[in-house]
Amino acid sequence: MPQIASLYRYPVKGFSPEKLDMADLRPLHRFDGDRVYAVENGPSGFDPEAPGYLPKAKFLCLMKNARLAALDTHFDHATHVWTIDGHGERFSADLSDRRGRIATEIFLADFMGDERRGPLKVLSAPGHAFTDVGKPYVSFINLASVAAISAMVGQEVDPLRFRANINLDGLQPWQELELVGREARIGDVRFRFTKRTQRCAATNVNLETAMRDLDIPKTLLREFDHMDCGIYADVLEGGRIEVGDSLRFA
Repeated sequence: MPQIASLYRYPVKGFSPEKLDMADLRPLHRFDGDRVYAVENGPSGFDPEAPGYLPKAKFLCLMKNARLAALDTHFDHATHVWTIDGHGERFSADLSDRRGRIATEIFLADFMGDERRGPLKVLSAPGHAFTDVGKPYVSFINLASVAAISAMVGQEVDPLRFRANINLDGLQPWQELELVGREARIGDVRFRFTKRTQRCAATNVNLETAMRDLDIPKTLLREFDHMDCGIYADVLEGGRIEVGDSLRFA
């Protein structure tokens, strides 16, 4: 039976994952604490008084900035202190405080070098998440599909390249792509699978070396005539999910 192998959220868009043992989900809401901050790379037009979806390329992101993988970051949800290890030092700042955001922008500006398109700015807005699709989806990756990609490219592919919230064991390779429109339960939570996930160049980045060493979207396009791996879902009924919980189809 399919089950949760691991759970993740990404407090600051484009940076390190946070591994979870459990998550409490709300109807029609993404993971709490997921993508609550982003770093604008040059003026983006984001308005914190009227926050809305913007393409990921407006922000620091692995799709454009492979070097981000060289930074190991940790976010404290209670204090909003973000700690960055890398670039030869350890840096910490409170992202909820203006002075902390300015210090963070200065640190990252030095690190980003010629990949800056303008001033860097730490962004957030109450209740807003900087998700890739602009909707409060939860994202799933089928680990069997990642294993199939590994076989195609001839090397092990880290599932974290796909930056999903929920990694699933026990499905057949590519079975997730057939689930659009179906409902399932995990623990107390009822999901509706909504949309296949089209992959971007972020998946090409080796998270250990911070180098682009594969072309996963091109591989998928060559093999299947699409670039999809993984799936998004809406939360219909909230509750708690935990690592090891089984997925049961409605």
